[in-house]
Amino acid sequence: MPDIVIALVALLVGGGVGFFVERLIRGSAYKTRDELIQQAERDAENVRKAGELAAKEEGLKQRELIEKEFRATRDELRNHEKHLDKRESSLEELQSDISKKETMLQSTQQKLTDRGRVLEVKEKELDKVIKQEQEQLFKISGLDQQTATKMLLDQLDRDLKSETGALIIKNEQELKQQSEKLAREIIGMAIQRYASSHTSETTVSTVDIPNDEMKGRIIGREGRNIRAFEKATGVDVIVDDTPGVVVVSAFDSVRRETAKQALVKLIQDGRIHPTRIDEVVLETQKEMEDFIHKQGVEAAQEAGVPSLHDKLLDLMGRLYFRTSYSQNVLRHSIEVAHLTGLMAEQLGLNANLARRCGFLHDIGKAADHEMEGGHPAVGAELLKRYGEKAEVVHAAKGHHDDIRVDYIYTVLVAAADACSASRPGSRRETLEKYVRRLEELEAIACGFPGVDQAYAVQAGREVRVVVNPHELNDREAAKMCRDIATAIEQQMTYPGEVKVTVLRETRAIEYAR
Repeated sequence: MPDIVIALVALLVGGGVGFFVERLIRGSAYKTRDELIQQAERDAENVRKAGELAAKEEGLKQRELIEKEFRATRDELRNHEKHLDKRESSLEELQSDISKKETMLQSTQQKLTDRGRVLEVKEKELDKVIKQEQEQLFKISGLDQQTATKMLLDQLDRDLKSETGALIIKNEQELKQQSEKLAREIIGMAIQRYASSHTSETTVSTVDIPNDEMKGRIIGREGRNIRAFEKATGVDVIVDDTPGVVVVSAFDSVRRETAKQALVKLIQDGRIHPTRIDEVVLETQKEMEDFIHKQGVEAAQEAGVPSLHDKLLDLMGRLYFRTSYSQNVLRHSIEVAHLTGLMAEQLGLNANLARRCGFLHDIGKAADHEMEGGHPAVGAELLKRYGEKAEVVHAAKGHHDDIRVDYIYTVLVAAADACSASRPGSRRETLEKYVRRLEELEAIACGFPGVDQAYAVQAGREVRVVVNPHELNDREAAKMCRDIATAIEQQMTYPGEVKVTVLRETRAIEYAR
């Protein structure tokens, strides 16, 4: 500050102004430079000290981290060392056990070796004794070894054959009894599980007319209408004196039904002439084809038989109009399909294939008037033609025991066919006749002395008779069983066979008062 004052005084005096200014500026610069240098040195010293301090702190952190990792590694090594010590101890114990077992094994092996030697010596002695005894026996019997061996083998062979034959006969009898029992149970269970209606359908071939004047219109002028109708349908129309009825006659049930429906339409329409007859017959034939196919489809669904060829469905639908001994063949086929499937299920067989065999077994009846041969051969040919399996073809061909049976399904179909044909309601047997037959069975059994009660069961295939134990003994009851069976054979006519069972039991009854 004094320097500035002096410089100003000098400036005021007026002498050396430029020199003073230059000196002043130079002095301030030197002074500022020194301060800057000192300040930089101080800053550098501070930065150096701060760096050293940070480096020390970082070194301490690294050191702590390294020491921590070292301690963890040391602990891990100690644990591993302990684990190794345990394993080493276990291995030493295991090695000790193995050494003991090896010692025992060597001892046992030595004992076995010694025992084997002893047995070998004894075996040689035994062979020697047996040989001596055989020689002695040969001397006593006067036979050589080959002759004695042959005699012994022959005797053994005879004994074995005798025992084998006895066992075979015994097993055959037991197997036959078991097979018959199982067959009865299977068929009885199938019949019990399948419930079918006891009605049989008949084909009606009469057409009701409103009045007798309609007969003249059906005949037409000079008989042209009736001739056109018979030509279009292939049936015979019988117009007689019977009031209110016209009879349609034909051997083909489908053709007869078609003619019947067409005639009903013509009568309802009232227009009866050759052209109209042709139109109505064609329309009815188309409706009949649709109806037949529908019946085949519904029957296949009811029987549980899918994926049938359309032609086979049509043939099965034709059976709706076919009867055999007053039994509708289509209902019979459905019934046989269910019975065959139920029996196959109980035997562990393919139930679907069994139902298919049963459903199609009588399909030949739909075309037996169009092809040569009986319905089994015709049905087999049709099924083979439309790609059915060998089991199905064989069932249709052999369900009447005409050929050798190659598949068990054929046997099941034959059994189901017999059950369906002999059940009440089929084969011209009405329910009243069926009930009457059961009553006759019970009446015959009750007609014997000593019988308390009699029951016809199993659809009339069995009669169970309960006798008085005080009037009959066991032997008399057995004789009565045979007498009842004989009386049934002589007095009644029935399908299949009737089983007679006589029950005799003794009951002791007391009352605690």
